[in-house]
Amino acid sequence: MSAIKLRYYYIVIILFTGIFSSCSHQQPATTDQSDAAKPHTAIKPEKGPALKNILFFGTSLTAGLGVDPEQAFPALIQQKIDSLKLPYKVINAGLSGETSAAGKSRIDWLLKQPVDIFVLELGANDGLRGIPVKETQENLQAVIDKVKQKYPKAKLVLAGMQMPPSMGEKYMVPFKELFPAMAKKNHMDFIPFLLKGVGGVPRLIQGDGLHPTPEGHKILANNVWVILQPDL
Repeated sequence: MSAIKLRYYYIVIILFTGIFSSCSHQQPATTDQSDAAKPHTAIKPEKGPALKNILFFGTSLTAGLGVDPEQAFPALIQQKIDSLKLPYKVINAGLSGETSAAGKSRIDWLLKQPVDIFVLELGANDGLRGIPVKETQENLQAVIDKVKQKYPKAKLVLAGMQMPPSMGEKYMVPFKELFPAMAKKNHMDFIPFLLKGVGGVPRLIQGDGLHPTPEGHKILANNVWVILQPDL
C-alpha cells in the first residue's frame, strides 16, 4: 500500500474515533419535571381547641374589691388553667354591691356570650342587708333558670356563703342552709364556703373586715379550684 493511502486511512480512523468519543461522553439534558409539576401547598399551622368560657358571676368578692384585678381569685384560676394549658377563658363578671335581685336583672346581658361553666357567687350582700332568705332563694333560682334555659349543657357551680353570728341565729342558719339546698336541687357542683380559711382571719382580710387581701384571694382560688378542676 502506498504511503498516500496509509495516510488517508489514518486520518479517517482518527476522525471516527473523535466523533464516537464525543457522543459517548455527552449526556442528554434531562429535566425532572415531577417536582416542578407538583403544587407547592403551604403548611397550615394546627389550630388548638376552641376556648370555652367560664363565667364567674358575683359580688365584690368575685370582682376583687381592694386588690389588683390580677390578684382576684378568678384571675388566679385563669393562671392555674394556663399553667395546665387547658382550653378555658375566665370571664370575671363580679360587681361590687350586687344583690341577688340586681343579679337577676343583669344576667341576661352576660348570657349573650357563650357559657360553658357558670360559677354563681351571689347572696352575701342580701345577707348583710337582712333581705328575707326566701327572696334571695327566688332570685338565685331565677338566675340559675336563665342560665339553664340559654345553655342547657353548661356546668353549674354554686359558691356557699355564711353570715356572722351578729346577724342572729334565726337568720344565720336558714341563710347558710339555703346554698347546699339550691345546689342539690339544681344538680350544681357546690363550694361549701367560699371564704373558708379566710373569714375571721385578720391578716387575710382588708381593713373593712369583709374583703380578702391578695393572700386571702389565693385561698379563695384554692377553695374554688378543688371543686372546679374536675369539670375542666
